[in-house]
Order: sequence, then structure tokens, then C-alpha cells
Amino acid sequence: MEECATGTDGVSQQPEYLKHAKTDAERYRLLVDSITDYAIFMLDPSGVIATWNAGAQRIKGYTEAEIVGQHFSVFYTPADVAAGLPDRILQTAIKEGRFEQEGWRVRKNGARFWAHVVIDPIRGRNGELAGFAKVTRDLTERMKAREALRQSEEQFRRLVQGVTDYAIYMLSPEGNVSSWNAGAERIKGYSEAEVVGTHFSRFYTEEDIEAGLPERGLAAAASQGRWEREGWRVRKDGTRFLAHVIIDAIRDEHGKLVGFAKITRDVTERKRQQEALEQAQIALMQAQKMESLGQLTGGIAHDFNNLLTAILNSLELLRKWLPDNPRAHALLDNALHGAERGSSLTSRMLAFARRQELRIEVISLHVLVAGLVGLMERTIGPSVSIEVRLPASLPNVRIDAGQLENAMLNLAINARDAMPSGGRIIIAGRAEALGEHNHVGVRPGRYVALSLADTGQGMDENTLSRAAEPFFTTKGPGKGTGLGLSMVHGLAEQAGGKLQVTSQLGAGTIVTLWIPEAVGDVAATAKKPADEAQREGKIARVLVVDDDSLVRISAAALLEELGYSVVEAESGAQALEAVASDPTIELVLTDQLMPGMTGLQLVQAIRALNSSLPVILATGYAELSQKLPAGVQRLAKPFRAADVQKAIAAATGGCADQSL
Repeated sequence: MEECATGTDGVSQQPEYLKHAKTDAERYRLLVDSITDYAIFMLDPSGVIATWNAGAQRIKGYTEAEIVGQHFSVFYTPADVAAGLPDRILQTAIKEGRFEQEGWRVRKNGARFWAHVVIDPIRGRNGELAGFAKVTRDLTERMKAREALRQSEEQFRRLVQGVTDYAIYMLSPEGNVSSWNAGAERIKGYSEAEVVGTHFSRFYTEEDIEAGLPERGLAAAASQGRWEREGWRVRKDGTRFLAHVIIDAIRDEHGKLVGFAKITRDVTERKRQQEALEQAQIALMQAQKMESLGQLTGGIAHDFNNLLTAILNSLELLRKWLPDNPRAHALLDNALHGAERGSSLTSRMLAFARRQELRIEVISLHVLVAGLVGLMERTIGPSVSIEVRLPASLPNVRIDAGQLENAMLNLAINARDAMPSGGRIIIAGRAEALGEHNHVGVRPGRYVALSLADTGQGMDENTLSRAAEPFFTTKGPGKGTGLGLSMVHGLAEQAGGKLQVTSQLGAGTIVTLWIPEAVGDVAATAKKPADEAQREGKIARVLVVDDDSLVRISAAALLEELGYSVVEAESGAQALEAVASDPTIELVLTDQLMPGMTGLQLVQAIRALNSSLPVILATGYAELSQKLPAGVQRLAKPFRAADVQKAIAAATGGCADQSL
């Protein structure tokens, strides 16, 4: 053994490496003690604490004096101690040369903290176990943050999985599906196992795939950050749906593209509702336009009827008063014919405006059509054949027979004009019960659909949309008024039914009149002539009331020619004065639309003066037919002598035997 060196003073001197070793130990000790973020201490082979640093005191709460000499199991939870965990940890460190773990530990005050623990065995030069070096770090805050992140991610995952109205899923940078939520499964039809790992282009239509739309969408999202579009997509079963799609690019903290977030919503129903709303708005605008046109044409027809009344009555009187002059009579007959054509035109205008006078009755379509076919054939000529397909069980309907005949004749003429080279007209009918929100657009009930179909040129969509508008015609100048179909439309609406027109260019046209069925009613029989109901006796003095001097003068002249004494009044107020002051007045003929007082208001005022005085109300508006008081007879404009005679007979019980 080497002797220690002796100085001149006789004091032994330590070797330099020992001096350095002592200094290193002290420095190491100072280093360990200065560490406060880690608990660094030594255990003897049995687990008893031998050293203690400042970090251990800060983390665990024990001072060096309190803890040195105690077993390190004091830092473990009672459950871990009972399970023998401290001993197993030391055995693992011995066996494997190291033990590392995270878990709950206990501070001096009993509070728990989450610790990261490393235990290394310490061995002497001969390999014998000298103890353990133990390093503990408090990771409670990190663990809480990690747990909060985990819970947040779990909540987000549950949120995404809970969304069923949206397909929310992730794509890899190449476009492969990497996640899948319940909404995606509901909308697209694929389960998560079926779709994860496959390319998202499987949801696109074949034409979009051929056009490279999936790749263009990803490229746009990658370059611009987002791509948004609506388009058709394909479900698992092959059906298509309209989708609103958003693709967002996802990048890491370094800006590297790591994938895409894709959100898809099925907007098929929304699109259908939007289209239905647009159609409803178009229908509303069309209805408003038709209503405005109806008011316009109704007003024009009313004023025109006043003019025609004066013209027809004046022409009839002139024809009687003029001497026997064949040339003059020919001209008068021509003028009368022109005025009658004008009357037919106003009738059509009032029909469109739904202000014509309808005589609703129960009729048999079998009888009506059978009597009409011959007239149709003579009117439209031999180049067009007519075929009738009315089932024997077809029920009766409620409508004005004369107006329906006129409507059917107009439809036949329109059909002929659409078949310049000839063709075929098919008249058919069927009964149908219509419920709420029916395809026709009428009130619930039983209806008969009377249709007239042709094999003509048909109409395009634009022409079809305007077909029932008044004055709209595709015929040349002088070949049509444009009121034929609008008149049929007005008749159907006024009778409580509906007009439907279907057509296709080159495939003909079908016009269908939906007419209310006469449930339980019997078809009307022929009426007795009016003159059979007339009784003996006549009236002598008539009060004529009209603010239009043309109508008033011509009506007065007509009545005088019939042999009546006439008193004229140009307003309701003058008429009341006349009734109150002249007891010889036996009948009042009054206009309806007058300033200051209408005809109906005049009737009520006359009833207060003389409740038995008969009144005839002259008007062109159909809606008055359901509002007239008892004893008041309606006279439609324009009227002629025969019309006046019938009205007087009806108002007075038959006392009108004068003749023009």
C-alpha cells in the first residue's frame, strides 16, 4: 500500500486526486440541492431515504430532518402501499436496471400530485447493491392540461358524432377518408368500416369524376384555404342528392398540409321547398295579374254594354220607323249584326272577369254533348273528326248549359285552327273525388272532368303559360280576339270549378273543365215559355233611371215604342223624388252602377216608400244575381225589346203583352 507523502513539518498530505474528488462531491451536492423542479434523493437497499434535496422538499413538503431515515413508501397512496407497489418498484429496478412510471403520489399535507418517477439502482465497485437513486417530477399541471385536452377532444368527438344533419369527416392530404360521423352515415349510407381509407371521390357522380371535380376541390382548398359549392352527390344505394359542401385545409404549426375537414349537408328538400315557393310566387303573381286584367276587362265590358244597349235599341227603332227601303234595311241589319258581335265580345270579357250572368242548373253532359256534336261538325268542317268518349255512368253536373255549349264550341274552333291539315278531336269525361290540397286547386268535393283533346300543333311552355290571358292569341290579325280560352277560364271559375290546359309542342293540346258534380240532383227539364206564365192586364207608366244619357234615352224610346208612358231620372235622388211625387209610376227600370246611389241602394229606398212597386235592375255584373231582394228582376246588358218584355213580365207577374 502506497504511503502518504509527508511534508517538512511532519503533517501528512492527501493526494491531489482526493482533494479534487472532495471538491467534485461538494460541487455535485451543491448542484443537486439547487434543483427545485425535481425531487432527487437516495434510498438505501431497503428503500429508506438517505439524502434529500431542495426540490424534494418543495414537491413533497418534507424537510430533510423530517424525512431522512423513513421508508420511501410514505409518498404512496394507501391503496398502492396495500398492493405492495413500493416493493415491486424496487425489485423491478434491480431486475431491469431501471424503473420509470407516472402515477399518483402523496405530499406531507395529504394532497395528491401526479408524478413522473425514475428509480435507478446504485451498485459498488464489486457490483453489490448500494442503494437507489430516485428522481421525481411533479406533472400535475401537465396531467391536468393533458386530461383537459383529452376531455375536450372527447367532447368534440361526441359532438361531431352526435351531429346527424351534417356529414363531418376528415380527409388525408390525398383525399382518403380518415374519420366518419353519424351524420355522414345517415346522409351517404356508408358505415365507418366501409368508407374509412377509401377515396372521397366515391361520393361524386360519374360525370363529376370524369371532369376531375374532386381533385379540383382539394386543390382549391389547399391553395385558398377553403372550397365551397353545391352539387349532386351519390349515396351508397346509387340515389342522388343535392349537397352543400365545404372543404377546409388543415395545417400543422409549421404550415404543412396534414389533411382536410369536409362538411356536407343534404339540401335536396330545401331546394324543393325553394322551388315550390318560387312556383307559388309565380302563381300568385299570375293570379294577381289575371285578377287585375279581370277588373279591367269587367269595367270595359260594363261601359261597352251601355254603349251597345243604346246602339241596339236605336237601330231597332230606326229599322221600324224607316219606310220600306230594302237598301236602308240591309245597312241597318248589317249594323245590328255588328252590334250583336260586339255584345258577344263583351260577354266573353265578362266571362273572363267572372262577372257574366250564369244560370246554374243541373244538366246531363251526355245530352248536352250529343246535341252539340252536330253543330261542332258543321262549324269546324269535314277535315276534323270528332270522337266522344263519355262513360254511361257519368254523373250530372251543375253549370250554365248555354255558356258551356258556347265554351265547348270555342274550344273546338281553337282545336281546328291548331290542325290546319286536319286531325281528330276527342271529347271525354270522368268523375273524380278531390280532397284537400288536390292537384286541380279546387275545393274538396266531387267533380266531373270534361276534356277536349286535339292532335294539333300543341304549344310551347311560353305560349301555354299565357294561353288563358285575355286578348292573347297566336292567330293572325282578324282571326281571333284572344278571349276564347279566357272566357272558358272565367266560366269554370265562376261555376266553382277549374280550367286546366296541358300541351306539348307537336303533340297536341288537352283542355279540361273541372265541373262540380250535381250530387243527388236531377237534370233540369225544359222550361215553360215565359208567355205561358203571363196573366192578363198591363202596366202603363215606367220610371227609367240611368246616369248615362245614351242608355236612358234609348231605353225610354224603346219603352215608349212598346206603348208605355215613361218618366226619366238621371240619379237615384231624382228617382226617389219621382216615386214620392208620382203615384202613377207602376214600374222602375234602373241601372246598377250610378254615382251617389247604386241601383240596389235605390231599391231599398223605394221599398221604404212603396214596398209593392216592381223594380227591374239593369246590369252586366253577374254577382248581383245572388243579392237581389225579393220582387226585383235582373235585366242583363245589353238588352233589346224582347229582353225588356220578358223582364217586365217576370217583374209584374206577366202583365207585358205589348209588342214592338
